Amino acid sequence: MEAVLEQVEQLPALLAVSRSALVRDWDSLTLDRALEWARYFQHLHDRFRTRPRLREALGRRLRRGQPSPLLGFPHLGRCPQLLGLALLENRALPPAACRRLIHSLLHPGGAEPGPEPRSLALLARRKAASRLLALPRPPEGLEPQVQAEAQLLLSRLREEEQEAQPAGEAAGRLRWLSGVLEQLPQPRAFGVVAAALLLRQESGAEQARGGGRDGNSLDGNQASATGEEDIAGPLLAWLLENMERFSAFCLFLPGSLLASLAGHYSQLNRPYLDLLTGWGSDLLYDPLQGRWVKSCLDKAALSWEELRERFSCLCQGSALVKGQTQAALKLLKAQDGDFKVRGLSVWTDLLTELEEYLRKEAER
Repeated sequence: MEAVLEQVEQLPALLAVSRSALVRDWDSLTLDRALEWARYFQHLHDRFRTRPRLREALGRRLRRGQPSPLLGFPHLGRCPQLLGLALLENRALPPAACRRLIHSLLHPGGAEPGPEPRSLALLARRKAASRLLALPRPPEGLEPQVQAEAQLLLSRLREEEQEAQPAGEAAGRLRWLSGVLEQLPQPRAFGVVAAALLLRQESGAEQARGGGRDGNSLDGNQASATGEEDIAGPLLAWLLENMERFSAFCLFLPGSLLASLAGHYSQLNRPYLDLLTGWGSDLLYDPLQGRWVKSCLDKAALSWEELRERFSCLCQGSALVKGQTQAALKLLKAQDGDFKVRGLSVWTDLLTELEEYLRKEAER
C-alpha cells in the first residue's frame, strides 16, 4: 500500500508538468505513458471509492506537499480528463504528440470503463466552459454567460458531494472552491457565486414541487433538500469566512439581488444588516443641503440614496426578511436616542421614509 501512496503523491507533479513548457520534449511514447498513469489513477479511484479509510489515506497523501491543497481523492477519478484538458490547453505540446492525444480521445478503445463516456464529451464541455470563463463580464446583472459558469460550478460541487466524502473533507472542499474562485477576477467570481446560490435554490424548489406531484415520500424530499444545502454550504462559507470579501460582494451586487439571497439564505441576512448598519453610521447630516451626505468620500461606502434603496429592497422581500429589517431599524433608532425630528439620526430618517413608502405601496 505504501507503494501506491507514493505513486498517488506524484499526481500533482504530473499535472504541473502537463501545463508547463516541459511538454515540448514529449513524443508519442511519452504521451502514452502519461495517459496510462492517468488511467491508473482513475482505476485506483474506482477501486477504493467505497472504502472510506483507504480513500482518506489516499486523499491525505495526494494533498501532501501541495502549496494550495486543491486536489483530493475525487480528482483521481477525473485524472484522464484533467490531464487531457491541460495538454489541450498547452501550446508547447508538439504537433505529433497533440495528434496522438486527439486520436486517443476520439478512439479511447476499452481504456476507460463505465457506462458513460468519460473523455471526449467531458473535455468538450470543460473546454467550452474555459472559453466562457475567459470572456469579459459586464459589471452588473446575471447574464447567460454567468449562469453557465454558475451551472458548471454547481455541477462540480454536486460531483464532490456524490463522492460521499468523510466529514473531515468539508474543509478540503472549501479549499478547492477557494482555489477555483480565486482564479477569476473578483467581480466575476461574486457574480458566479450569487448566480450559483440562486440556481441552487431554484433547483431545490423544483425538486420539492416534483416530489409533491409524483407522490414521492417526505423522506425523499428531505434528502434532496439536505443535499442541496450541502452544495450551498461551501459557497456560503467562502463568502462569510472573510468579511472584507463579503463587504465587496455586497457592494458589487445590486440591492434587489442581495435581498433575494437574504430571503433564501438566513445565514446572509444578519451579516448584511450589520454591513448596512456600519455604512449608515458613516453618513453625516448637512444642514445647508438638508440631507445626509458621506462623512468622507474614501470612508463611506454608500450614499444616502443607495442606503435607502438597499433597505427598501429588504423591506420588499420575504415576510421574515422584512420583519427582521424593520426590527433592526427600530432598534438602531432607539439606540440613537429615539428622536422624532429629522436630521438628528440617520436611522430615524431612514425608518420614517421606509414606513411612508410601504404605506403608499399598501394603499395601491
